[in-house]
Amino acid sequence: MTEQKGKLYLIPTTLGDNAPLEVLPISVKKAIENINVYIVENEKTARRFIKKISPKKSQPSLELFLLNKFTQAMELPEFLEPCSKGTDIGLLSEAGCPGVADPGADVVKLAHDNDIQVVPLVGPSSILMAMMSSGLNGQSFSFNGYLPIDKGERKKEIKRLERLSFEQNQSQIFIETPYRNNKFLEDIFTTVAPETDICVACDITLPTEYIKTLPAKVWAKKNVDLHKRPTIFIIHKS
Repeated sequence: MTEQKGKLYLIPTTLGDNAPLEVLPISVKKAIENINVYIVENEKTARRFIKKISPKKSQPSLELFLLNKFTQAMELPEFLEPCSKGTDIGLLSEAGCPGVADPGADVVKLAHDNDIQVVPLVGPSSILMAMMSSGLNGQSFSFNGYLPIDKGERKKEIKRLERLSFEQNQSQIFIETPYRNNKFLEDIFTTVAPETDICVACDITLPTEYIKTLPAKVWAKKNVDLHKRPTIFIIHKS
């Protein structure tokens, strides 16, 4: 008789340092209470998050596999080995939902390739929450991740995506390294047309949450400090 495989649970985390169960459903707590093997980006923050959700869970009993920019593709099959022995595994992101703008996508694809059931749990996605609250086109949108660092290349890419937004009536979403947010917003509103809408969604789900959609010409006159604050940017040209 073939042993039933374990499942890969995609476990969302908070978007900042707030109480987990303020923004996460009880299904996340139940999963963490039942799972002892995890694939994580950072061991310290993962252990802290697990402890917040389930204070009585034995930390020494946890088995953690590290998945970050230093992880080699050849290491990934080992991470899913417990599933082949019937053990459930949890995949934790550093912030938000695993597999979305997150290295966990490679593990999820490998799970599908090996006939391991993938179970996504509900949790906050800064990309979707920004889109929801922007008032821009939520029927058609594209997440573009990070734009080029070179100023000339970046402005060229912003113009290209603004043109695409106009031609396809499609909202264009970006992120930036938090310490470059202020400069990035300036690059956007000085590059796009004055009437192009820009949404800035900052510190989503936190007490300092700030979400505003305004034309570029209005942003040029505003004074908002986004330095070191997780932010999603969206543009849409009508």
